Amino acid sequence: MSILIKPIITEKANNDSELNNRYTFQVEKNANKVQIKEAVESAYGVKVLKVRTINVRSDRRMRYTKAGIQFGKSNAIKKAIIQLAEGESIDLYANA
Repeated sequence: MSILIKPIITEKANNDSELNNRYTFQVEKNANKVQIKEAVESAYGVKVLKVRTINVRSDRRMRYTKAGIQFGKSNAIKKAIIQLAEGESIDLYANA
């Protein structure tokens, strides 16, 4: 089971990676900072300085249909923001 699920590629995350050398990943919900650090270092061969984690709550939605009001929600996820050492970088667009 891999701790890193996928990198998060948004405008904000790309800007953070270019300016501050921080990369954002979606990770397993039960992973802690030490496990995330080891997973990134082994997967990409870089030196991690700091790991920040964010638990993102599920998004609740309501739809009006013929059958009545339908309630639903998206899945809750956990994000990790990885700060790399100076001079290190991760190429997320490489076909590896």
